[in-house]
Amino acid sequence: MATVQVADERAFSFLRVNERQRKPRTEGITEIRGPYYTPMGRHCLEDILHTMGSYVDSLKFAGGSFTLMPRRAVLEITKLCHEHGVLVSTGGFLEQVLMQGKDAAKSYIRECKELGFDIIEISSGFITLPADDWLRLVEQVQKAGLKAKPEVGIQFGAGGATRAEELETEGTRDPEWPIRLAKRFLDAGAYMIMIESEGITENVKRWRTDVPARVIDAIGLAKVMFEAADPEVFAWYIKNWGPEVNLFVDHSQIVQLECLRSGIWETASLWGRVVTYKG
Repeated sequence: MATVQVADERAFSFLRVNERQRKPRTEGITEIRGPYYTPMGRHCLEDILHTMGSYVDSLKFAGGSFTLMPRRAVLEITKLCHEHGVLVSTGGFLEQVLMQGKDAAKSYIRECKELGFDIIEISSGFITLPADDWLRLVEQVQKAGLKAKPEVGIQFGAGGATRAEELETEGTRDPEWPIRLAKRFLDAGAYMIMIESEGITENVKRWRTDVPARVIDAIGLAKVMFEAADPEVFAWYIKNWGPEVNLFVDHSQIVQLECLRSGIWETASLWGRVVTYKG
């Protein structure tokens, strides 16, 4: 059985770093991308968690990649994650499943439970889903004993790395729309809200820095996670909201992100400025 590394076990422990909550954390949560842009099996993931497992809170599959993998391989990944205190998320594939009908959605939730997933992300980047239906899915996920993580955003047609020019023609929503939805989901018991990066910091000509500020002002930091799969983006979030902001990054960026959170290595604009005080 693998063990979760604790701060006392790190090399050079005499050097001060920003104090971080131990897992399971309620702030400064980091979710990493699993298989999608690159394959990831047990051995690859084992190396990541053996070295940086203390700083990984959840692993998110992307693009429905688990539907192409053998069941044993998916089970190996979920089991390994649990051994390291890491939750496993489906990513937003449910919106593709919904295109195949209600029975497919029910079977999907059941299979996620059987394969060891902990979180089902419920997004609607490519489809129009009534808010009440969204809430019903949140309830069904929770009834199955899983954590519901709705994804909201301002961009129509978000997802799938769509080009900025295409997204621009789709247009964006007023930020009050995802904020109102997020509040309803949290009132219904949702585990956390994922904020879609497209339309805010991804595939845009100019960042909508006002949107994260409005979201955080409305519902706080604790129950919101921002997609930030680019070093410039996650550095900006930490610069503005500190190391306790919840972020989703690519697995290749976990070391760089934790260096920023811990205050041991930063970009020029952050050098020596990321600090915590636990009084």
